[in-house]
Amino acid sequence: MAERLQKLLSHRGIASRRRAEKLILSGRVTVNGEVAELGQRADVSHDQICVDGVEIGGPPQAAYFLLHKPRGVVSTCHDPRQRKTVLDLLDSAFQRREGIHPVGRLDADSTGALILTNDGDFTYLLTHPRHQMSKVYQVKVRGIPSQDTLRQWREGVIIDGRKTLPARVSLLKSHSADGTLLQIDLKEGRNRQIRRVAEMLGHPVTALHRTKIGSLSLGNLACGRYRSLTEKEIALLKREAVVDP
Repeated sequence: MAERLQKLLSHRGIASRRRAEKLILSGRVTVNGEVAELGQRADVSHDQICVDGVEIGGPPQAAYFLLHKPRGVVSTCHDPRQRKTVLDLLDSAFQRREGIHPVGRLDADSTGALILTNDGDFTYLLTHPRHQMSKVYQVKVRGIPSQDTLRQWREGVIIDGRKTLPARVSLLKSHSADGTLLQIDLKEGRNRQIRRVAEMLGHPVTALHRTKIGSLSLGNLACGRYRSLTEKEIALLKREAVVDP
């Protein structure tokens, strides 16, 4: 059955839908030897579909992992600076499986829960700005934020001309010498958002650890280790990705 190319590439783990659109617009996708156009439909059982000259096959076996990302590991598939990536933490058989990628990112200095998959639609569902997937972090900051500072953080601050969504910010522990440990629950994931907000409010982050993605908890998964998601966990995450009206 013919499908839109961006959906077809996503189903086969080649790229997320947004990334697939960019591949098509940049002329890197062909159908039967002709450069594809955005919105074009094709049938993998009848048409020759290539990305960068390599023909795509049938859908790879779906993979869904929860990883406890260590500090110093980058949340990408390839790194031009030759740093260790999250894919390097997988067993070699999974490293070779086509299309496995991180769902969203944790910066190199951050730790905690990160999902890896080759299901582009699943990635789209969990990361698109219209889908408000909750993520919980434990964040250590310098100093002791005042109640007014915490109120500003909860209500949102302006970053790049746009106000952040309201967040749940709770004080877990504070010591003048060691800083303050906060729990932060966000429903958006702008680039380095927590670190940037903390810096703006005068309390730079010294450690950032993600404990939950939706209902999916890191639990006692050891740092640097990963496990497969259960069918129940996958289904629940899909239900939780609610579209903001």
